[in-house]
Amino acid sequence: MAETSDGLIVIGENINTTRRVRATSKNIVKEDGKVGWAYTDLDGSRRLLDITDIFPEDPKEEATARIGHIGQGVRKQDIEFLRWAIKSQEAAGATIIDLCVDELSVYPEERHEFMRWIVKTAQQISDVSYAIDSSDPETIMAGLEVYDRSKGRPAINSVSLEEGRDVLIQVGKDEDCWVFANGSGTDGMPQDDKERVEHLTGCMELMDKVGLPMADRFLDPLVFPVGAGPQYGKDFLAAVKTLRETFPEVHIFGGLSNVSFGLPRRKLLNHAFITLSIVNGCDAIMIDPLMNPAHEYKEFLLASDVMTATDEYGLKYLAYIRAEAARKEAA
Repeated sequence: MAETSDGLIVIGENINTTRRVRATSKNIVKEDGKVGWAYTDLDGSRRLLDITDIFPEDPKEEATARIGHIGQGVRKQDIEFLRWAIKSQEAAGATIIDLCVDELSVYPEERHEFMRWIVKTAQQISDVSYAIDSSDPETIMAGLEVYDRSKGRPAINSVSLEEGRDVLIQVGKDEDCWVFANGSGTDGMPQDDKERVEHLTGCMELMDKVGLPMADRFLDPLVFPVGAGPQYGKDFLAAVKTLRETFPEVHIFGGLSNVSFGLPRRKLLNHAFITLSIVNGCDAIMIDPLMNPAHEYKEFLLASDVMTATDEYGLKYLAYIRAEAARKEAA
């Protein structure tokens, strides 16, 4: 179950079929006439996800090719790979895991079937909560149809002011879901921090109309790569700060790893941006917890709340320290 009152909410982003790795990655190996993406499972065994059919046949293309390994794992229904991908995020601190299959098919019915399969499979692997993520509301509905609520609440990712997506707000209320709202508007993506705030304020008004509980609302001002626009990081942070001041009770988050796309040493850039996002008001983060371990950001939020008197007398901080000490002693 995800934390929704105390502590940092961590949303693992790694079960998204848009994710890719370079064909030259050290994890890609060629053995016995096949190509595989190598990983070490939770038991410490070396395994390979077969990517032969999506790997470029021409060696000249390898330098620039990107391999959709997550999509391949879902397409091939490789349970061991998906178990590793889900459980490793859970072990790294994710309390919600995002599920997106949009990349696998342009045909709605195929997407719906992929979503139904990944939801049912993921819930067999782990009892964490899952965010049903799609640009198509019907694909989200397909995931919700098979979601086993006895194992946790689902999240809808996402609603917005875009035509057709606002209907999911009522669905979220009726189906008892957390609802993620993103900062896109009726005319497309926001251009600056003010448009982000304006669009999400509009989403808040729509949520007010259906009576969605404040604790079930997650606002995403949208993170764009700073390599594509140097002001994008600053605009996101400014929007977060304004939204936190305006709506103190909602959850605020973003796909924070997006900020470093296309730049070297992404872990370092992500670390700085995640920390700045928390400082400016994010109480939830969508990250790759294997690249940037969530534990240190949970501790940073606890410590910063003491320093800013948000956690008066450090009661939550001290409770955490005692719980950690007891855990280590038991281990």
